[in-house]
Formats: sequence, C-alpha cells, structure tokens
Amino acid sequence: MTRYIDVVNVQELASRLGVATMMTEMACFIREDFLRWEQFQKSPRTANHSEVGVIELMPASDGQHYAFKYVNGHPQNPTHGLSTVMAFGVLAEVATGFPILLSELTVTTAMRTAATSAMAAQALARPHCTSMALIGNGAQSEFQAIAFISMLGITELRLFDVDTSATDKLERNLRAWAQTGGANQALTIIRSASVADAVRGADIVTTVTADKTQATILTLEMIEPGMHINGVGGDCPGKTELDRRILEQGYLGDTRVFAEYLPQTRIEGEVQQMDVDFPVTELWQVLAGHAPGRQSAQQVTIFDSVGFALEDFSALRYLHHLALAQGVGSEIHLVPQMQDPKNLFGVVAPRSAALLRAA
Repeated sequence: MTRYIDVVNVQELASRLGVATMMTEMACFIREDFLRWEQFQKSPRTANHSEVGVIELMPASDGQHYAFKYVNGHPQNPTHGLSTVMAFGVLAEVATGFPILLSELTVTTAMRTAATSAMAAQALARPHCTSMALIGNGAQSEFQAIAFISMLGITELRLFDVDTSATDKLERNLRAWAQTGGANQALTIIRSASVADAVRGADIVTTVTADKTQATILTLEMIEPGMHINGVGGDCPGKTELDRRILEQGYLGDTRVFAEYLPQTRIEGEVQQMDVDFPVTELWQVLAGHAPGRQSAQQVTIFDSVGFALEDFSALRYLHHLALAQGVGSEIHLVPQMQDPKNLFGVVAPRSAALLRAA
C-alpha cells in the first residue's frame, strides 16, 4: 500500500507541530542530504515552458529511494482563483520501484524553499543578524519570514510589495502567528515605501517576486557591505531579480555567489546573466567544509536559489517519516498488488458467468 498525504493531512501536521517546527526539522533533513551530495543521481529539472508559465518534473535518487515532484509556475493564476505554484510528489523504493508515498507538495514546497533559504543563511550570513527586508509579499513570504525568525533569530522585518494588499495579508498573518506564540521574541514589522527604503540597513534581503521577467528588483546602489541576499524569485530562464552589476562584483571578490546545483542554476538563476566562467560555489561544498562561505564581515553573499530536486527528495523523506510517526495520512491502492504478479489482466478481467449468476 502507498501512504497518501493530502493538504488536510499537512494542515493537521502543522496544527500539531507548528509551521516553524516543521521547517526547522525539514531543514535538518535537507542539510543531511546535502552532506551526502555525492551519493545522489542528479539532473536539472525537465521544464515545459509556455507563454503563461511553466510545468516541471524534478527527479532525484540516492540509490535507495527515488523521488520526483510535479510543479508548475503560472504568475497569473491568482486572477483565476488558483495558486501560482501547485505541486505533488512521489517517493519510491529503488530496489522495487514501489511508490511508498504520494503527497501534496504545494504547501510543502513553500516550507522546503524557506527552510533551504534559512539553512543557507545560517552558513553564509553574518552572525547575529536581526533585520531582514522581504521584497515580494505573496504566497511564499510568510514561510520565508517564519523560517528566518525561527532559525536565525530575525526580530525586524521590512516589507515591500507593489501590491499593497499582499503586504496587508502578510502583515496580518505574521501578527496573528506571533500573537499565538509563534515567535520566541518581540517582532517588529515595518511597512516600507519602496524597495530601497526596505533594504536600507538590512542584514538580510530576501527577494521573492513572481513576475516571469528579467527584472532589477535590487540595484547595485541599494547593496551595502556585509549584506546577505537571498534571491528566491529568479527561478527560470528569462526570470531574474538582481541588477547584473551586483553579480559583477563577484569578479572582484567583493561579492560571493552560492547556488544549489550549478547545471540548473546557470540556466535558471541570477547567474544566467553571466558568462559561463563566472565564479559560483555550490552550497553543499560550504556545508561539508570543502569550500569557504563568507570570508569577511564586509563581503556581500548571494544565495542564488532556484529550488532543486534534492530538496524535494528531503521534504518527501521528512513527510514520510512524520506521517508514520504521527499516524497521519491514509493507505491507498495506487498500484495493483496481485497474488500472481504476472496476471495483470486479472485485475480488470470480468468474473465468470457462474460467479455473475451467483451475484
């Protein structure tokens, strides 16, 4: 039987454990898998682009388990009453190919993206960061904010979105979360009049905008020494958020850029704007101690996050562990299980005439 986890089951887990706890624990699973990076079969995601969005398949395997995620990205979906991102995924045994888990991944993807962002910031940002600018206040923003509050101790959030109703929603949700005991410390929320106003003096800047375009959400003039930039929104060909001049500082050593999986990031990330010899370090190398992260308090670090299949593998592994431990989800007949595995037709074969008469 295959364990099935739907949105209601994830709501139940979040109610029991709290979103902050789930993301913190999920980050541990992601870190564990990044530290065994070389055990995984990896490839860039397979993407089907259209004028209105993209549909992708994201596979990864560690030799014992295989996982894939189906996910879309359609920026105009909210006007049709649908999420910009929708996803589901499968975790299967490599030895038999049997799917042990079928799960929703729309909510879980938001959690795993934020968990990865915070995990990267723990390794790359200056110690004792307290303030973060959050540019783009859509569906991913609450998760990013809560992950950074819970995992890095952020106490001040500066919010900006061209859509003020999105900022209204984010502020309302964060204040409700904090009032119900979500935050362990006092939280200051500041609504900013512009991107420049939001990032001024911030320790960390997170960009998570949705428009599928080569934008310059952050310009070079906005960047201050020591900032850590968490670039999340630029995640497909032709979609960026950073001024190319910010990245160019990497040639001088003033800025260092880190990515999940370079064969994918060079196509989809901020570094798609740069030459193939532009210096980028994969995050797993920093976590494993094979490469340095931040080299000085004044250096600017950029996590060029596009989302990678290994993170979905980790998220599915975490959900499967959690579902069994918490007794959440149901068992479904996703694939036939037969007394005679070679008699597949027996699953749909009509019963004999005698059996039909008896019925």
